[in-house]
Amino acid sequence: MVEAVRYEGAYPTRDRPAEAVRSVMAALGRRLTGDERVDLAARLPVEVAAVFASQVPEAGTVTGWGFVEDLASRTGASLATARWETGAVLTVVARVAGPALVVRILAALPDGWALLFGQAQLLPPRTSA
Repeated sequence: MVEAVRYEGAYPTRDRPAEAVRSVMAALGRRLTGDERVDLAARLPVEVAAVFASQVPEAGTVTGWGFVEDLASRTGASLATARWETGAVLTVVARVAGPALVVRILAALPDGWALLFGQAQLLPPRTSA
């Protein structure tokens, strides 16, 4: 998985993508609950699943951008770096999870997460009042 993230994020070495996988998957482990959490953990490589599943889910919902802000705060990275790393890791997670599970994961999370998983987020058209 680290090699896939290294390629996705265009990292020159393995050190930074390995750290990104750990920090992003720990952060996702604090956000995802229910059957989606269990099913995703079952599809992840053992080391990544251990990081993900060892986190206690936190109460409350966080938008995709809130997730990036929280990750930046916890890791000391800039918002741009946290967004880049989140996208690189979660795009690979989406491939590992498969399309059906990604749809379920996105349905379980608030708006704004789809792009982090490399997916489009289609919203119903707004009616003018």
